[in-house]
Amino acid sequence: RAGGRARRPPTRADYSVPMARELVTERLILRPWRLGDAEQALDVYGDNRVARWLSPAMDRVSDISAMRLVLQQWMGEDERLVPPAGRWAIELRAGNRLAGGAILLPLPPGDEDLEMGWHLHPDLWGRGYAVEAGRALAVDRIGQVYVTGITTLRDFPTTANAPQRDHPLREVFNGLRW
Repeated sequence: RAGGRARRPPTRADYSVPMARELVTERLILRPWRLGDAEQALDVYGDNRVARWLSPAMDRVSDISAMRLVLQQWMGEDERLVPPAGRWAIELRAGNRLAGGAILLPLPPGDEDLEMGWHLHPDLWGRGYAVEAGRALAVDRIGQVYVTGITTLRDFPTTANAPQRDHPLREVFNGLRW
């Protein structure tokens, strides 16, 4: 509480500068989801190796119709989210291949904190794309806000990408804490 009043979650009116719909990095484009992404998205979200780590938790997407429905839900949700929150498709700049997705979603209670996450096709794990997507979200979307890593003990992929002492994101976060 500040001044005896409870903090309220931000609203769209609290952001005077519109945020770009796309984030472009050296190797990636983080952009809004499209229904045309369904086939490539199914390759990611239909894979058990990805689905087991998803947060918010969801089952493996079983077919193209289900993937289209998920994308419609995400696109509708994205329209209602207050910046800097959102959902993005992660596309490789070289070859325009859909690599996966990224999120900044409000955490309960109160929606004052955000969960940052990424979901990549297993063929692309270990190539630094998660770090690159995380850096884009942290620097462009969150700015100079504390970044605190919270993960389950079983979530080894996320833990592996957390900024350790010599991790590339440590320098980018520049005083932010993980």
